[in-house]
Amino acid sequence: MISFLLTLRRMVMATLRGLKEPEFQVLLSLTVAVLISGTMFYSNVEGLSILDALYFSVITLATVGYGDFTPQTDFGKIFTIIYILTGVGLIVAFAAKILYYMELPRLRHKAERKARRLAKEEEDDE
Repeated sequence: MISFLLTLRRMVMATLRGLKEPEFQVLLSLTVAVLISGTMFYSNVEGLSILDALYFSVITLATVGYGDFTPQTDFGKIFTIIYILTGVGLIVAFAAKILYYMELPRLRHKAERKARRLAKEEEDDE
């Protein structure tokens, strides 16, 4: 449980760091827009409750696909095909950005250590 909470904290901090970057803001906005559009579609066309529609949208784009919900209409099936083909790439890009911002402090620390080591080596050579 503690490792989950620590990872969750790192993800929240990474998201807060990312909110300062325009590219992250666009990915976040597009991700939210895609999830909202999927939720509205599945709620209106497939007759799912808002929570079930959001749940289905998330598990579909996360490629989990438990199979507890499936589109029942032909229009729903066509929408889901397009939804998956466009949404999965977006979710992957968004997740990659969060992972990047999660690792950013460690990468900066590593780069600073390397720069100090190189500076020290240059001093020693002189």
